[in-house]
Amino acid sequence: MVKIPTGLNSLKSSTSFTPQQQEIIPVRVKFVSLNGDDYPLNWKKYGEYAGMGGILYEEIDNPGNQTLESLSFAKPLYSNISFLPLVNEIVYVISMPDPTVAENVSAGKQFYYFQTVNLWNNVHHNALPNTLANSSTNAQNYESTEAGVEVQSDESINDINLGLTFQERVGIRNLQPYEGDVLIEGRWGNTIRFGSTVNDSIPLNPWSNNGVNGEPITIIKNGQPTSGSSEGYLPITEDINNDLTSIYLTSTQNIPIEVASSKQDSGEAATVPFSNLAKQTPQSPKSYNAPQLILNSGRLLFNSTTDSIMVSSQKSILAEAREDIGLKSIGGNLTLQSDKGIVSLGGISSEQPIVRGTEFANSYATLLDAVELLIEAISKESSIPAAASSATLILNMIKEINVEDSSKFPFLSNKVKTI
Repeated sequence: MVKIPTGLNSLKSSTSFTPQQQEIIPVRVKFVSLNGDDYPLNWKKYGEYAGMGGILYEEIDNPGNQTLESLSFAKPLYSNISFLPLVNEIVYVISMPDPTVAENVSAGKQFYYFQTVNLWNNVHHNALPNTLANSSTNAQNYESTEAGVEVQSDESINDINLGLTFQERVGIRNLQPYEGDVLIEGRWGNTIRFGSTVNDSIPLNPWSNNGVNGEPITIIKNGQPTSGSSEGYLPITEDINNDLTSIYLTSTQNIPIEVASSKQDSGEAATVPFSNLAKQTPQSPKSYNAPQLILNSGRLLFNSTTDSIMVSSQKSILAEAREDIGLKSIGGNLTLQSDKGIVSLGGISSEQPIVRGTEFANSYATLLDAVELLIEAISKESSIPAAASSATLILNMIKEINVEDSSKFPFLSNKVKTI
């Protein structure tokens, strides 16, 4: 593989550059270079990985039936943030210096693209087909069709080419903005909102039913509800109970989350979560309005590959499930400890103490020894035949119980220990 030097390593010398007035023009994207397999000739021609994310484009005012080889190339303007356009979206390009400018100020020129034009004001895509091109001849083969790439025709807006893999999905909706919001939105309903409490918001949002305006909130969501309005142009607010996955970072907001463990199988009213687990029940998730972090999804997985998972709380740590809760230690010990309180098994109202097995076994052994002496004496009493017969039977039972041999005294656990 040819290794293309990038960054300062590609420069042979350092020379100052005098900026000149640059023209910014809109162009239509015809191909996006993402790997070396889709279009090998283009990949190699424009520097392989040094040109990754670059586009081939045609001028808006000069569309035509061109092969990819005849189109111009532009690299991404930003190195640390990628906004990859789709085929047929309109982007701005600007002529800027390339690495060779360090050797010759007047020589190095390279086009860079940025900022997809928001034609439809839609986060999913803003593509505009080239209706001026001759659709009957627009699909042209060329030398690189071995990789399966060709300039595809756009028959209509309803049948628009957006790229090799991107498929338009009906119903992807923009976030509803509120005053002062900073919104970052992906093309598939994955969003980040840097927002705040907005009392009496229009439309209403689910996190501004109390508090004062301007209290910060950050919401990260992945996916949006599949049900709801079929009008894709209508904006949407986050819904923690129906979005696929959510992370909420709050300050003073109430978040109307439906806690899974408090949902009833019938029409009964939901119980207060954890009501049977703690004497001082934490405030209900729906009514809590202090800073908190909420994770909500179909499944949560916490995995540590090299060290520990540690959970620490100023007050309670509670776990409640509609079905099972399992604790397992594969190679070590499992410890439940309460320094000042009581370890309750079965419920917070548990009052019956458990037996300390070793001490019980020792006392039990002493008792058995005494009983054994008594029974032996009774068994030798010939004047009471029935008592002697019963004593012999009981004596045999006692001899079968051996506190020192766990196989004959199977009442002590080998794994579960207590203080």
